[in-house]
Amino acid sequence: MLSYASYLGNNAKHLLRSTTLLAGLLAGTAGHAQTTPPSLPPPMATDATGPLLTPDQFLGYKLGDQFTPHAEVLRYAAHVVAHTPSRMKVVRYGQTYEHRPLEVIEVASADNFGRLEEIQHNARRLASLESGAASRQLPAVAWLSYNVHGNEAVSSEAVMQVLYDLANPQDAQVQNWLKNTVVVIDPCVNPDGHDRYANWYNRVRNQNPNAGPDSWEHHEPWPGGRYNHYYFDLNRDWAWQTQQESRQRIVLYNQWLPQVHADFHEMGPNNSYYFSPAAKPFHADITPWQRQFQNVIGDYNRATFDKNNWLYFTREVYDLFAPTYGDTWPSFNGAIGMTYEQGGGGPAGVRYARTDGDTLTLAQRIAHHHAASRATLQATAERHDDLLREFQAYFTNAKTKPGGTYKTFVLASGSDPGQLRMLTQYLERQQISYGFAPKKVKTKGFSYASGKTEEVEIMPHDVLISMYQPKSTLVKVLFEPRPQLEDSLTYDITSWALPYSFGVKAYALAQRLDGSGPTPSTTVVKGSAAADDKPYAYLARWNNLQDIRFLSQLLQQKVKVRFAQQAFEAEGQKYAAGTLIMTRTGNEALGAKFDQLVRAQADSAGTVVQAVKSGFSTTGHDLGSGSVHFVKRPNVAVVAGPGIDATAFGEVWHFFEQQLGYPITVLGTEYLSRVAMQKIDVLILPDGDYTDVYPDRALESLRAWVRGGGKLIAMEGATQFLANKRDFLLKTKSADSVALKKAALANPYLPLRRYGTAERENTEDKALGSIYRVQLDNTHPLAFGYGDTYSALIRTPISYRFLGKGGWNVGVIKKNGYYAGFSGSKARKQLTDTFVLGEQDLGRGQVIYLADNPLFRAFWQSGKLLFGNAVFLVGQ
Repeated sequence: MLSYASYLGNNAKHLLRSTTLLAGLLAGTAGHAQTTPPSLPPPMATDATGPLLTPDQFLGYKLGDQFTPHAEVLRYAAHVVAHTPSRMKVVRYGQTYEHRPLEVIEVASADNFGRLEEIQHNARRLASLESGAASRQLPAVAWLSYNVHGNEAVSSEAVMQVLYDLANPQDAQVQNWLKNTVVVIDPCVNPDGHDRYANWYNRVRNQNPNAGPDSWEHHEPWPGGRYNHYYFDLNRDWAWQTQQESRQRIVLYNQWLPQVHADFHEMGPNNSYYFSPAAKPFHADITPWQRQFQNVIGDYNRATFDKNNWLYFTREVYDLFAPTYGDTWPSFNGAIGMTYEQGGGGPAGVRYARTDGDTLTLAQRIAHHHAASRATLQATAERHDDLLREFQAYFTNAKTKPGGTYKTFVLASGSDPGQLRMLTQYLERQQISYGFAPKKVKTKGFSYASGKTEEVEIMPHDVLISMYQPKSTLVKVLFEPRPQLEDSLTYDITSWALPYSFGVKAYALAQRLDGSGPTPSTTVVKGSAAADDKPYAYLARWNNLQDIRFLSQLLQQKVKVRFAQQAFEAEGQKYAAGTLIMTRTGNEALGAKFDQLVRAQADSAGTVVQAVKSGFSTTGHDLGSGSVHFVKRPNVAVVAGPGIDATAFGEVWHFFEQQLGYPITVLGTEYLSRVAMQKIDVLILPDGDYTDVYPDRALESLRAWVRGGGKLIAMEGATQFLANKRDFLLKTKSADSVALKKAALANPYLPLRRYGTAERENTEDKALGSIYRVQLDNTHPLAFGYGDTYSALIRTPISYRFLGKGGWNVGVIKKNGYYAGFSGSKARKQLTDTFVLGEQDLGRGQVIYLADNPLFRAFWQSGKLLFGNAVFLVGQ
């Protein structure tokens, strides 16, 4: 067996095409410190001598006997392609954070193989995204994605059998389908998670697999293989593309624009199999045709499953609402997107004793995914005429008859330029067109800030996103202020509008405005410094993620940085509290490097700095005032391990390593009590259950560390753990026993519930990713860079009293704070007059409470400055 290291280093002559994808893989990834992966070796080539081998013959064991490492899956793919060079090719489109290759296999009939580029261009012409005549006589394109969740590892086993079928000339049925279908197969979307799971399972499994649920091999250790390197759920990243794997994949996806996208998953081992049609809620912009074809593909699968007497279910659990998934995001890009779910997942291993008395085997799971893959290809091939016709109509209608109330979305040029630049770069990655307002226009429109329709003034250079474009459905979905939710039983966020996510001033207009004017490069300000050779100081406003990254890089370069505690004016310009100040005095040790470092880091981070010739402020404190504080370079640590939510930890880890490029120490919960905490300045507790992490003695040590000058940042579940404990000011709202007694007297039958409606009644307690307006005290460093409010994406009800004496209530939700998304009646009551974020002094240290997670999935851009304030500014 070829070692993984040898695999990565294999530069042998290969039969597979080279690709120019890498040049544009991570273009426009503002907000990420690492923007380009190392150069990639070419896809592997294998010797084509000898016959085409089945997966069993190639691997040396029967599919289903064990889990196959990612390198071996790709090696088999290379073997298949080497034996089918006239009908298959491998395209390497990127690599993971752990440097595992990301590849797809493109498959066509011999007649169509030489026209792959033409077919690819044709799909984009059908979508009006490329000029030229489009043809509906060419094949449809089906893209099959496997193993986005690493421990749902049956996918990468099943895909090898699918590849063999596609290559096997004796499989007349499949070869006939390929006359009308081009297939793009991604054998493993998440190789890092897959290998984390497969390597663990192959290491701990019994020689004869033990099906008993209590056996070690069915209890995957923290953090599990579901997630990628940074413990992000890649199936929640299709729309936001915060992760390297997603950004690289979307470049290739947008080149192909398939008509069908199937996403293969697993669920709990006691479940059967799920295929379309999907459950409610359907997003309002899933078209009638897309809903209809969900049923069509479901019929193809049903025929196969019925023939084999396999159990399955449809129209339950898996909805088509939030745009984050591998079924919804492709759907909003014109495809028929669908999820397949096989019972199994990480707990199932190779054999699993189910509660119904049957034993679920890996071989059975492979057979089901294999059959669903074939059914999907059959449906695509036999209905390819309908697919191409409706695909073209989807984009034609989007361009000429866009749906929805609003026809133009406006991003105010007066918004923070860094945030605006990040948003326009995001639009470019999505292939959404935008322009610029050429002149001032007065009109009426919906204001995202007020939540009302009012008089608005469009200014020159405001960004205009017209709905009259091919991707208008995606535009509508991403910008809609309040998505229509037809059913409250959904399992993800229910509001996500980009103006709130990016924190920019925006409007939605019922009228059409077409943009023109200057190009983005001349309108959107880029990082630069004034040309004065040796200014007295450099000033940088504190508004966004780029500014945090700028500060973090300066601190690492040993530049002494201070920040203004209050607003001031200097040389005709106003500067808000939080403004960074880099004076020449204090940085003499850097010599001439001082100016070079400041300017270089400003350009790198995308931050605008202003050179000033004097330390005098015309209003406010001078630059040498005692109210201007030094920023100490903090040693930051975060807790990880059992008890901690893996994704919450990953969001912090990714924020420091990939978005800031700032060092962070990861402390494992299993040895946390032995850590010499005096070396740590800032300790971050992500969401999790800290009951076992900080028992009484350990919690007392934590208090002592804070009193000695440490800064503790508690997030979500960590705040709940600290609430009501001695010395911590955060208190939960206690139940009003008098009110409860009155309610019981008024309605003694209130506790009685119907079993059949219990699931729906439980949603009353939930806030399913809804947007609330948080009132801010922006005179406190925790809210520097913000206005009076902050739009928070609340996912769980928060119910805390305001901090008492000695604490600062920096962010609170008052009455009528709810804005958009699903929030149950009981949740709304809890989310009224409640504390959200703030700080208390404890001895010489601070405790910062973040009851809401501002780093959620790395896509809620407007929350990142809050977190940067907590780490770098509070307590200085």
